[in-house]
Amino acid sequence: MAPLIVLIASFVGFWIVNKYLLKEKYSTSFIGRVALALMLLMTGSAHFFKTDVMIQSMPDMIPYKRELVYITGVIELLAAIGLLFERTARLTSILLIIFFICILPANVAGSLKHVELGGMENGPMYLWFRVPLQVLFIWWTYFFGVKKL
Repeated sequence: MAPLIVLIASFVGFWIVNKYLLKEKYSTSFIGRVALALMLLMTGSAHFFKTDVMIQSMPDMIPYKRELVYITGVIELLAAIGLLFERTARLTSILLIIFFICILPANVAGSLKHVELGGMENGPMYLWFRVPLQVLFIWWTYFFGVKKL
């Protein structure tokens, strides 16, 4: 739930500031990418201080879980940076969409295991929220990073 709150609140806050204080200096596409970058900074950094819990959410068959958690954290942090520059935003967004699709199985596995992280402790019922949320993240990334509203 926290990633969704960060995404929406930062978008609305920056949009208001841009409209009324900055006289629409920034495009809506850029504002959407900044909000996504802030969300990724939060979720990416969590990979380094909630590592053990994230390992629990991964499917059992995956090897090198700790290393993979660190790598995905770095990917999220690098994506946050890549979204901020026009030159790299489109490619970063495309790769981020692929990334969001690839990490969905960890959310499914975590909810089936009732892992104490981000709502997964609620079990399979959590997936009724998480899967649409992942679709929202993919849509957001496409809309603001690939299509560039």
